[in-house]
Amino acid sequence: MTIAIATEWVKVPAPDLEIDAYVAAPSEPGHYPAVVVIQEIFGVNSHIRSVAERLARQGFVAIAPAIYQRTAPGIELNYTVEDMAIGSRHKELTTASQLLSDIEAVITYLRSRPDTNAESVGTIGFCFGGHVVYLAATLPAVQATASFYGAGIATFTPGGGAATLSRTAEIGGTVYAFYGTTDPLIPLEEIDQVEAALTTASDRHRVFRYAAGHGFFCDQRPDYVPAAAADAWEKVLELYRSTL
Repeated sequence: MTIAIATEWVKVPAPDLEIDAYVAAPSEPGHYPAVVVIQEIFGVNSHIRSVAERLARQGFVAIAPAIYQRTAPGIELNYTVEDMAIGSRHKELTTASQLLSDIEAVITYLRSRPDTNAESVGTIGFCFGGHVVYLAATLPAVQATASFYGAGIATFTPGGGAATLSRTAEIGGTVYAFYGTTDPLIPLEEIDQVEAALTTASDRHRVFRYAAGHGFFCDQRPDYVPAAAADAWEKVLELYRSTL
């Protein structure tokens, strides 16, 4: 059974800027667990907003911050080759320190809301956002991470430096990672590396593999696989309900 929701755009104050963010929350007054939704390279587009709304209908306050606020405020792209090139350029301009700072600011904002119980929060991210939430899992407040086809976790970190995978031991919460086994952007050996690092770090973490390509969760992309998306969604809800 789903519940009525309300949506709005808000401004989240951060140390060096204000971040535009899309919020979806249950309409009924209450104190709800919170989830931060991190975009693909395409901005806070209709797919990302729909994920936030789906979470809200399940009883979460969901917020999707614009992680390209510094370089492309208001950007919203489609799944074309041309838009992919634009989104990739802005991805290259992000840094791990800025991303972590922005997500910390979003968590602080969530804790200021009267409708959240945000001592601990969850995250969910897709594509580049899947990488970003793996990085953000190192933040103490993040207790549940759903990382969908996050490319490059084993090979780089935004802005340069040691690969994000090297920080796995810093993760305090639980990570569920979702991959397609025919994803051309994430070789199987990199999935194996992520799984090995997570397994070494904690027996709570889980990696799920589907016979699918990149973007299998997004119903706006040609790689959408309904059965895999539905199964992954149930696992995401299981994760949040058991940890938040």
